[in-house]
Amino acid sequence: MKVSADWLSQYVSLDQVDITELAERITRSGIEIDSIESRNKGVNKVVVGYVKSKEKHPDADKLNVCIVDAGEEEDLQIVCGAKNVDAGQKVPVALVGAKMPGGLEIKKAKLRGVPSHGMICSAKELGLNDKLLPKEQQEGILVLPEDTSIGTPITKLLALDDQVLDFDLTPNRSDCLSMIGAAHEVGAILGRDVVLPKPKNDLIEVGQKAQDFIKVKIETPELCSRYSVRYVSDVKIGTSPIWMQNRLMAAGVRPINNIVDITNYVMLEYGQPLHAFDADKVAGGAIGVRAAKEGEKLVTLDGQERQLDAGALLIVDGENKPVGLAGVMGGLDSEVTENTTNIIIESAKFDGGSVRKTSRNLGLRSEASQRFEKEVDPGAVIPALDRAAALMMSIAGGKVLTGIVESVVSQPEEQVITLSLDKLNDYLGTQISMLETKAILSRLHFESGDAAGNALDVRVPTRRVDITRDVDLIEEVARLYGYDNIPTTKIEGPSTAGGYTKSQALRRLLRGLLVHGGLQETMGYSFIREGDRNLFLNLSEGECEIKLAMPMSEERSVLRGSLLPGLIDATQYNRNRKLDDLALFEIGNVFHAKEEKLSKQPSEMPVLAVLLTGDRSVKGWNTAAEKVDFFDLKGVLESVFEYLGLNDLVTYEADEPKGLHPGRSASIFLNVPEGKQRIGIMGQLHPVLQSEKDLNDTFLAEIKLEPVSRYAGNTVVYRDLPRFPASERDIAVVVDTSVEAGSLITSIKETAGEILESVGVFDVFTGSKLGEGKKSIAMSLVYRHMDRTLTDEEITAVHDKVVATLEQTFAAELRK
Repeated sequence: MKVSADWLSQYVSLDQVDITELAERITRSGIEIDSIESRNKGVNKVVVGYVKSKEKHPDADKLNVCIVDAGEEEDLQIVCGAKNVDAGQKVPVALVGAKMPGGLEIKKAKLRGVPSHGMICSAKELGLNDKLLPKEQQEGILVLPEDTSIGTPITKLLALDDQVLDFDLTPNRSDCLSMIGAAHEVGAILGRDVVLPKPKNDLIEVGQKAQDFIKVKIETPELCSRYSVRYVSDVKIGTSPIWMQNRLMAAGVRPINNIVDITNYVMLEYGQPLHAFDADKVAGGAIGVRAAKEGEKLVTLDGQERQLDAGALLIVDGENKPVGLAGVMGGLDSEVTENTTNIIIESAKFDGGSVRKTSRNLGLRSEASQRFEKEVDPGAVIPALDRAAALMMSIAGGKVLTGIVESVVSQPEEQVITLSLDKLNDYLGTQISMLETKAILSRLHFESGDAAGNALDVRVPTRRVDITRDVDLIEEVARLYGYDNIPTTKIEGPSTAGGYTKSQALRRLLRGLLVHGGLQETMGYSFIREGDRNLFLNLSEGECEIKLAMPMSEERSVLRGSLLPGLIDATQYNRNRKLDDLALFEIGNVFHAKEEKLSKQPSEMPVLAVLLTGDRSVKGWNTAAEKVDFFDLKGVLESVFEYLGLNDLVTYEADEPKGLHPGRSASIFLNVPEGKQRIGIMGQLHPVLQSEKDLNDTFLAEIKLEPVSRYAGNTVVYRDLPRFPASERDIAVVVDTSVEAGSLITSIKETAGEILESVGVFDVFTGSKLGEGKKSIAMSLVYRHMDRTLTDEEITAVHDKVVATLEQTFAAELRK
C-alpha cells in the first residue's frame, strides 16, 4: 500500500515530523516500510504558464514559436516541438536556470536561429510516471486545468514535494489497505488525534427517492452480508480535480474520469471497494447478487470474455443478466462512459473466500479483490458510499437521490474482548500498569472498561478484523509500548531439545554418504511434462495424473509421480553441454492420487533416485576407459543398504519395471517379519526411451525411503577384527539358466550358518559343453570362526552340507 504523506496529513497532523524517522517508527511498531519515494525527481524553477500565441517556426516545419506568460515581468518566447501545444493552454514552463530530472539545466538557446527562453514541459520531463496519466496526457506536453493560476510553482500544483511510504503489509493487517487505516496507525504511533471525513455533513439529498429508481436483492446471503447502493443523477463526466489526480497517482492509480476516479479515491481512503454502474444500462431498474451457473460468460471492463465456474459471485441486473464480478471487476456493458448521466454506486460486504476463489480461477487480480480477499471493514460500507456520493455531487455536479437502497443480511458488531493485565505482563515479561494499558488502547481508538479480576473489557472497532482474541490485544499493546522497551527475560517452563526425526536424519545421512561416494545431488522441479509422468510409475500408489490448474508452462504441468524424469532431464541438459559422465542422485517427494478430480490432498512419498551414465574411469596412458554398468548401480545401492544395516534384509529379483530394459532390470525387496515388501526398482533405461532422449547407456534406481527409514538401524554396530585364520573353498555348480545366483547365495548362507563369513560369485559360464539351458556359476566361500581356528573336518562337513542343499534345492551339479 503506497501512502502519500501529503494525503495522510489530511487525517493526522504530521507537523514537525521527519518522514524518515516516522518510517522507522512504523517499522518498529510492526509494519515494515519498504521504501520512501519522493515524487520530485529534481524539478526546480518550473511554473504554470499561459500560451498566448503559437506561430510556425520560419525554418522548421515541426517546431512552433510560442509566446508564454509565466508570471514574469515580460512574456517569454519559447520554441516548442510538441504536436499538442496550442494557444490558450495552461502549461508547465521551465524557466531559464531551472533544474530538471536527470541533471538537465535550462539555458537560453537558439533553435534554428530563433531565440528560446525556457521549455514547455511534458509529464515525463517533469519526472512523472506518464503511464499513470490519462491517455490524452501521455504524449506531448502536459496541459493543465484552465483555472490554474499563472506563475504557480509546478511542484505545489502537482504535489511533487510529496513523499510516498510503501507499506509492506502482512495479510492480517488489511485495515492499513486504506488511508484512514494508515492514519489510525500513524496517529497511534505519534499519539495524535485522527480527523475523519464527515460525508453526511457534505451530502445534500434531493427530494426524489432512490428506491423509486432501483431495487436490490441478495440471493446468496452466505456470500454477501450487505449490498447497498445510492443513485446519483445528472452527473457530468469529465476530468478529476488536479488534487485528486495527484493523490491517485501517488498511490499508483491512473486517473480515468471523475466518476471512476471518485470510486478509486474512496476505495483508497476507506479501504472499501466501490463500483459505479451506468444506471441507464442496468436493465429492469434492479440489481441482484447471485451465484453464477456453470458456463456463464461475462465481458469484464478489460474487454476480456470470462467463462465462469459455478458458484462464482455475480452482480446481475433486473433481467438476471450478469453486469459484474462481485468484488473483482465490473462488466463492460454497464461501464461508465463520457455519455453517462445517471450513476448507481455499489458498496457491499462480499465473502473474502468467494472473491479469492473467483479471482484465482480467472487469473484476474484487482485492487478491489485484493481488499475483499483480506476482509474489508463491514462498518465502512455506508460511510464509503456516502463519501462517494458527496464527491460526485461536488465534483461531477450530480444530484444524490434521497435514501440508501440496500439488502442487509447481518449488521456489523464490535467485538468485546476481556484482557487480563496479569496475562499481558506474563506474556511480555513486563510490568505495564492498568493506566498505561488503557492509554495505549485509547491511542488505537479501542474503548476499554474495567472488568473483574484486574482485567479490561476492550471494544474492538470493526475496522480491525484481525483482532479476535486477547493475545491479539497483547500484541497491539506490545508493539505500541515498543519492542525495544520490553526487557529480556529468562525462558520459564520445561524446554525440549531440538533434533531431527528419524526420516530427517536418514535423508541427511544418505546425502553425506552418496556425495562422499562421488555422486552429485540434483534438485528438480516438482512439476514435469504431462507425458513424462507415466514413464516410471513403478512405485505409484495411484496412477491418476495430478494436473495444475494454472501451470507455468507445458513443461511443468503435472505433479511428478517419480524422480526419474527429472534426473533424465538433468542428464540431457548436461549431455548437451558435453558432460557425458554423470553420477546423480535426488531425494525428494513424489505425489500420487487415486482420483482424477481431487477431493483431498494427494499423498506424498519420499523417494531416493540414482542415475549413472558414461565412463566409470577416464582413459589414461596406461588404462582404458570403462563404462558404468548394472553392477555399478547395484554397488551404490548395496553400499547404502549396508551402511543402514539392511543388506541382509534386501534382495534383488529379475523383473521388467516400466521404463527399464526388460532384460537388464530388477525389483528390490525388503524381507521383514511383516512380509516381503517391494521398495524399489533398478536397471538400464529402456532402449526405446534411451534413443528418444538421445542418451548413452543409462542406469537408474528409485527407492522408497519410508520403509527404509522404518527398518534402518539406529546405531552403528562394531565388531572385533578377526584373530583366527579363514579357510576359502571354491565351488562351481551347473544349474538351469533360470536359476539366479542370488538364490544360490541365500541358500548357502542359510545352510552354512555362522561360520560362513562371506560368499561371492567370481565366474559365470555358458556354453555347448554344459548342455542346452545350462550355466555354470563359480562361487568363493570363506569360512571363519571368531573364537577359534576351524579344523578341516569341520569345514568339510559344512561345505558338503552346502553342496547337498544346492543339489536338492536347485538340481545343481558340481562342475568337474
